[in-house]
Amino acid sequence: MDLSNLKPAEGSTHNSKRVGRGQGSGKGGTSTRGHKGAKQHSGYSRKIGFEGGQMPLQRRVPKFGFTNINRVEYTGINIDVLQRLVDEGKVTEAITPEILNENGLLGKRDRLKILGRGTLSAKLNVTAHQFSKTAQAAIEAAGGTVTTL
Repeated sequence: MDLSNLKPAEGSTHNSKRVGRGQGSGKGGTSTRGHKGAKQHSGYSRKIGFEGGQMPLQRRVPKFGFTNINRVEYTGINIDVLQRLVDEGKVTEAITPEILNENGLLGKRDRLKILGRGTLSAKLNVTAHQFSKTAQAAIEAAGGTVTTL
C-alpha cells in the first residue's frame, strides 16, 4: 500500500460534488449558487407554488361556488353486495357498519347508506344510517328488518 492506491472507505463518501472549497476546485466562488438573490443565501426555501413572482396558478384560476362545511357524506353499499357477503358465508343474519368495516367495505367512521341495486334473497337484519326506498322495500320483501341509526 502506498499513496497511489489510497481511497476512502466504502460508504464514507456521499457527495458527488464538493462545493465552496476554493477556486482550484472549479466550483468555488459562488459555490454553484449563482449571483445575488434569495437562492444564493443559506436558509432559503421557496414557498409551495411560488412561480418566481409571476401570479401563481392557484391565484390565476377563477373560483366560484360554495362548499357546505356541514355536508354529511355517506358511503353507499348496494344490496347485491350484501347478498354476496351472505353467499360467501361472511354474514349470517345481521349487517351493521362494524361488520362491513371488518370486511373492508366501509371505513371506521364512515356513514352507511344502503342502496337498491341488485336482488336480495337472504333474510337480513340491516342496520345503517340511511336507506333508499328501493333498498328498504327489497330488504323487507325478503323478510328482513331495517334499523336506522
